[in-house]
Amino acid sequence: MIRLVFQNFIRSNSVKIGLLFLLLAGVISLFIGKQFIEKQKQNIIETDIYQKEQIAKNVEFHKDDIGLLLYYLKFSLVNEIPEITGLSIGQRDVNASIKSVSILGLEGQKYDTELTNPYNLLLGNLDFSFVLIFLFPLIIIAFTFNIISEEKESGTWRIVSVQSKTPFRIILRLFLVRFLAVLMILLFLIFMAILILSIPLDIAFWEFLGMSVGYILVWFGICFWVASLHRHSNFNAVILFSIWIFFIIILPATVNNYLVTTYPVPEALETTLKQRKGYHEKWDMDKKATMDKFFAHYPQFKSFAKDNEGFNWLWYYAMQQMGDDESAGYAKELQQKLEQRTIVSSNIARYVPALHMQIQLNEIAKSGLTNQLNFLEATNKFHEKNRLYFYPKIFNSEPVESENWKAIQIEKFSDKRYSNPLRLYFPLLVFIFLFGGLGWFNFNKNKRLV
Repeated sequence: MIRLVFQNFIRSNSVKIGLLFLLLAGVISLFIGKQFIEKQKQNIIETDIYQKEQIAKNVEFHKDDIGLLLYYLKFSLVNEIPEITGLSIGQRDVNASIKSVSILGLEGQKYDTELTNPYNLLLGNLDFSFVLIFLFPLIIIAFTFNIISEEKESGTWRIVSVQSKTPFRIILRLFLVRFLAVLMILLFLIFMAILILSIPLDIAFWEFLGMSVGYILVWFGICFWVASLHRHSNFNAVILFSIWIFFIIILPATVNNYLVTTYPVPEALETTLKQRKGYHEKWDMDKKATMDKFFAHYPQFKSFAKDNEGFNWLWYYAMQQMGDDESAGYAKELQQKLEQRTIVSSNIARYVPALHMQIQLNEIAKSGLTNQLNFLEATNKFHEKNRLYFYPKIFNSEPVESENWKAIQIEKFSDKRYSNPLRLYFPLLVFIFLFGGLGWFNFNKNKRLV
């Protein structure tokens, strides 16, 4: 029976076109993801080469003054990009995955990013998560909106229901065939993703696959419930597309507007300007006030205190540090607001399947806001580590050749993400059982219509 139903379903030209469209869009999204990953990896290679070259050149030009040398040198930290990021690029196309910072004031450097065409950023990337979240539901709707109503409108459903003792099973078979067709496309695209993107079969991969199947089941549950209302095809199409627009466009836009209004984020530019002001105004202030604040922050460097009134690197780097210290309040406020947005959006997303999918897929692919915040925190630690390593060398006026500059390499940050299966799958399971249960209840309540 299933075989006959499947053959009858797949025979339709519209079905073939729909599946081909989904397949084509999915394959294109995989190659877009591959292109993005390759570009990022090439950037890392070029950054490594550039860091070695600029260190070598500056060491040659400033071999007599380590303080002046470290004014120019930059050290790079890389936010590692797993292959699965190619499936859900998230905010990686906006936020830089490489931070190259000197030991000068950090807040003026931390938010630097790549120059990118803003029109391209507005359109975003056609990654696999977009195809899954936006296009798969449309195909499911197209395959199921008239699954029963068309038979009733043509008069053939009455014959089917009379000949079968359990017409409800026929309905389940019709939905099962369509689910299997969509699932085959999904699994084929995931298989292609493994080959094209070289995705390892680790826990992140299985989480991504599980979320994808769950999301498809949510939309089949919604379509199953609408079919159980026993309305005509036009009504089913309108209500299903309205649900799609509500879940995919209206609700996420409303949530975003709520977050922007409730948790206004101070601009990164504000923090940068505050840092620069805190540094530049120190040129006109009493040196002792600057040094006292610096030694309060780093008491271990009091032994390097200098009494001379002229320029010295201890005072200069103390001014840089004070710029960071005086902008620390703005930086902390920025991070706290972003963290609040992340927490609130995740909590609200539990009730919005599309939004929940987007956030969780980005988290799995390490391309979400949480990853970026963790990377910025790692940048803070990386910068501080370099400062504490080079400050004594600068303040003690050590020879440039005493340091093995060739041994300095770019460093990598690996985001250690611990999954919570309940947080991933529970919201999807709630929607699956909710709409599936409502559909089952309606079909059993109106058996005479079935």
